Amino acid sequence: MATRTESAAATRGALVRAAAELLDEGGPDAVTLRAVGARAGVSRGAPYGHFEDKAALLTQLAVDAWNAVADEAEQLPAGSPAARLERALLTLIGVGRRQPHVYALMFSTPVADDPAAAAAASRLENVYLALVADLVGEAESLRYGALLMSSAHGIAGLELSGHLAKEKWQVGGDELVHTLVEAIRRGTA
Repeated sequence: MATRTESAAATRGALVRAAAELLDEGGPDAVTLRAVGARAGVSRGAPYGHFEDKAALLTQLAVDAWNAVADEAEQLPAGSPAARLERALLTLIGVGRRQPHVYALMFSTPVADDPAAAAAASRLENVYLALVADLVGEAESLRYGALLMSSAHGIAGLELSGHLAKEKWQVGGDELVHTLVEAIRRGTA
């Protein structure tokens, strides 16, 4: 028999999964506490016992996304610093490709102001900056880190909007990431 704490954790997990599904299907407007509760198969009041409001639930989705990307970046297989950095950048871009609404949430202003979201984003930034430092050295990591992060965000945004069509540019996002990392590697070698 599950304890009260285990039951609460299971309900919260079901609510978060339901919210993620609704977000993927219809964007932020599709996520209401009532719809999340119905999707999760819990009582109407259950979502309110776990989340203050819709914004808190959406923030939790962003926190989970930041942490998932950080987890994946921390577990990158051994390899060259350039290859590991490329993989980390493509992991972030991949969220935009697979879950555009979650990606947009990760970079939205209300979410960024939340302490838990800021901590999760900071965790990823620290992992990411360590990967950049492995390639360019500690002294240059912030400058190149900002260049690479803003480029990855730009690539994700252009892909999402359809403005990075391979037919037009003759290059895709993965190739752009490789080109950028390789140019930095050569320039700092």
